[in-house]
Amino acid sequence: MTDPRLAALSQTLPELRLLTDAADLEHYGRDWTRRWTPAPLAIALPATVEQVQAIVRWAREAGVAIVPSGGRTGLSGGAVAANGELVVSLERMNKAIGFDPVDRTLTVQAGMALEAVHNAAKEHGLVYPVDFAARGSCSIGGNIATNAGGIRVIRYGNTREWVAGLKLVDGRGELLDVGRGLVKNSSGYDLRHLAVASEGTLGIIVEATLRLTDPPPPTSVMLLALADFDALMRVFAELRAKLRLEAFEFFTDRALYHVLAHGAQKPFDEAHPYYVVTEFAAGEAEEGAALAAFEHCVGEGWVLDGVISQSEAQAAQLWRLREGITESLAKYVPYKNDVSVRISAMPAFLAETRALLGQEYPQFDVVWFGHIGDGNLHINVLKPDDMAQVDFVNDCERVTKLLAQALQRHDGSISAEHGIGLVKKPYLSSTRSEAEIALMRGIRRVLDPDGLMNPGKLFDA
Repeated sequence: MTDPRLAALSQTLPELRLLTDAADLEHYGRDWTRRWTPAPLAIALPATVEQVQAIVRWAREAGVAIVPSGGRTGLSGGAVAANGELVVSLERMNKAIGFDPVDRTLTVQAGMALEAVHNAAKEHGLVYPVDFAARGSCSIGGNIATNAGGIRVIRYGNTREWVAGLKLVDGRGELLDVGRGLVKNSSGYDLRHLAVASEGTLGIIVEATLRLTDPPPPTSVMLLALADFDALMRVFAELRAKLRLEAFEFFTDRALYHVLAHGAQKPFDEAHPYYVVTEFAAGEAEEGAALAAFEHCVGEGWVLDGVISQSEAQAAQLWRLREGITESLAKYVPYKNDVSVRISAMPAFLAETRALLGQEYPQFDVVWFGHIGDGNLHINVLKPDDMAQVDFVNDCERVTKLLAQALQRHDGSISAEHGIGLVKKPYLSSTRSEAEIALMRGIRRVLDPDGLMNPGKLFDA
């Protein structure tokens, strides 16, 4: 450890674990985007809130920027450290701190994996309902910092709805305890919601108090093959009217192709252009309603085939077809768009976007999937083998500008659930007005006066 700044940090916090090996710098200095070469100063792995505070105070004195780090499963470059920053990984702060049976809240350290949160809630007969495929590796702090959504937003909402309180070490090294689990609190600005989706630019989330709820009723999973793209919203409207939906997800034939190549089981003998996987409350009446809705959709020509799960194992197989998409595409390092519009605007936006991408990406393999029930669409563009990476990204950026313009026309967002980070920073103005961005910059200057907390992410100072 030759850098005098790190020597000073070690002297200040002799018990702090610091990593400087090249392999560690690469591992902790990047997220799933893989578009930037990681180049952090070092990796700090604090074990206590007090250590996090001391690190931030040292960073102010040393003039070293900080990149907070959770599971680094993000897709927007929010956890990238490419300019000599200190990565502060919360992976050692990964324990449940307490459970309140009256308030039905679970307090956890920010480095706790989402799946571990699920398991801890289950021990008390309750559930933390936010869920998505990266549950085993993403951290609750990262989920809060990006207001993560997932596959059951249609039923439970985003992460924001389940954060009763949190502790944030801001850019001054001060510990803010906000929310405090209160159901009602009209005593001014709610700083808890300010920290949610802040992407580490206001401070480091170190602890969270999460609301829990009753386990959902037994559910069934139904997979549907759709005749064409125009049928998608008609099927959604029919099922939402007849069933208590827990989830409603769609994906294309190209998505299915990649998941099957990754080891999933083929659902139908014939291939179809579009698919829907939906989960709904189960029971004798619900099964009858599901069958009636299915028959209606078939009769209208919207649905060509379908299957309803008859066991938990079959339900898991059907869900794998949707949840396995991101993993099956990882080896291609795809260019990703994660966008949203109001559900009522989805039909018009889908039609415009489908035409746009068909025109602009004729030579690329484009994989679509999304949370149609909450207006969220994921677009994954795969690079051809014979195309240089820089040319591929430049072409995708050109099209993303057009997509951002379409989103602006439909009052949508360039980031539904992955944050802005580095990837979407050029397009923030398509979602936020100049006045809003100016206010966000002002808020950041108050909580991070030196501009050291995850600089360059979300917007430039």
